[in-house]
Parts: sequence; structure tokens; C-alpha cells
Amino acid sequence: MNSMHSFSGTGNHAVVVTRVSDTQWHVVEGDRVVGRGDASLRPDGRLFVSIDAWHGAVFASIADAMLACLPAPLYTVVDEADQDTTSAWERTGFTAARREWGYLVPTDPQVTGLGSVRLPSGVTIVPAGEAEEGLLRALDRIIRDEVEAAAGWRTMPAEVLPRPAGTTLLDPSKYAVARHGDQYVGLVRVVSLTRQPRIGLIAVRGDRHRHGIARALLANALGSLHRSGTASAWTEVDESNAAATALFEGIGARRSGSTLELVRR
Repeated sequence: MNSMHSFSGTGNHAVVVTRVSDTQWHVVEGDRVVGRGDASLRPDGRLFVSIDAWHGAVFASIADAMLACLPAPLYTVVDEADQDTTSAWERTGFTAARREWGYLVPTDPQVTGLGSVRLPSGVTIVPAGEAEEGLLRALDRIIRDEVEAAAGWRTMPAEVLPRPAGTTLLDPSKYAVARHGDQYVGLVRVVSLTRQPRIGLIAVRGDRHRHGIARALLANALGSLHRSGTASAWTEVDESNAAATALFEGIGARRSGSTLELVRR
């Protein structure tokens, strides 16, 4: 791999940026690694980069080395509250492409007001882990095609982006679904994490919008978490998604932070 001297360190050692693999860079001062850079290709074909460095000069050196080797466009994700990191990326030519709000979602039906939600006529909820995989995958493909034709899956969290060879559901057991007759018409994905469960996706077929199905799915998912002793869940919503914003804020979800996706074209 190619190396280059980029700047003088704080001690007597030269500082060298080294590309240690196709997707990794190290900054070494003497015998110490003082910074790292990584590149990863998302399932939708976009190339995301990240840098871990304590000092601005180290960050800039890794960024220069990576940008000289990688094709545009490049993307990265930052916590909007981390102004130093955001500014560091902006100095290298990255600009904001979209914002994602993070929400703390209460599970108590007395707080959310979802305890009195009635299922739409003819709709039943199939609990997580009990859905028929074939029907679930068919619904997933329908919803994905509808989203791609509208806002596009680039507005979705990375974990629900299309996978190679058409694989879109890595773990069907995470999904509860709404069923109407012999069809699945809506789904919600809840992931149990160490600190807090995460609502990764809630979606309904386009021809079943405005029937209260999304609200019923959310009531079922949050109710299950509440009965298990979980006080709150976490979710992210793209700021352009007015329907999802209204759904979560309408049940008392509290905005708690935001993430920026930056791009360098």
C-alpha cells in the first residue's frame, strides 16, 4: 500500500498516513496509530466513509488521503450535536444531504393514548416471529417498490436498504404484520437492543393507507414492549417524512437528537 508523510507530529516522529487495505487507512506517529479511516459500500451502492481521530490535523490528513483515492460521490453520517466533527467534514467539501430526527417513544398506553386503538375492520395482527415468511417477503417487495418510486430508499435507515441479489429480509422473526384476508398489508420491525428497543421500520401498502393500520401496528408493538417492562423505545424519522413525524409526535414521542447525512460530490 502507498504511504505519504503528511505533517509533523507533536514529538520527534514523522507522521505517516498509510492505506493498509482497500477500505482502511491508518495514521502512524512513531510506533503509535493515532487515527483511522474506513470506507464501506452500502447495499444501495453508495460509498460511506468514517474517520476516528483525536486531533484536527490527523483528521485532515486521513481525509486528504481517502479523498485522493476514492471516487465521488462519498457519504458520511454524523451526530448533528457534534459540531467539531461536522465542521471537520464540511472543511473537506462535504455538505448536508438530509437530516434524521431521533425520538424517544413511550410505551405506556396511558401516555401514548394507543390503549383504545381498535383494529381496522377485517385486520388482524400477526405477532413477531409468527408471520408466514413467503407472505412477509411479498409484502416487503411491494412496499419497497412503492417507496423507491416515491421518496426512495436512500431516505431509510441503512439496515433496511435493499440487499444484493434481492435479499431484503435478513431476520423475518423481527417483524409483526397486519393481515387482511389472505394478504399481509403492513409491517413493523422492532429490534431488541441492550439499552433500548428500536423501531426500525413501520410501513403499510399504498392501497391501504389512511385506514389506521400503521397506528394499530404501533399500538401492538409498543403494548408488547410495555408488558415486558420496557418504558421507552427509540426510532429515527427522516425530517421530510411528515406522516411518520405526525404519527410519533402524536403519541408523545420526544425528539432527542438528530443525525446528518453529508455528501461530497
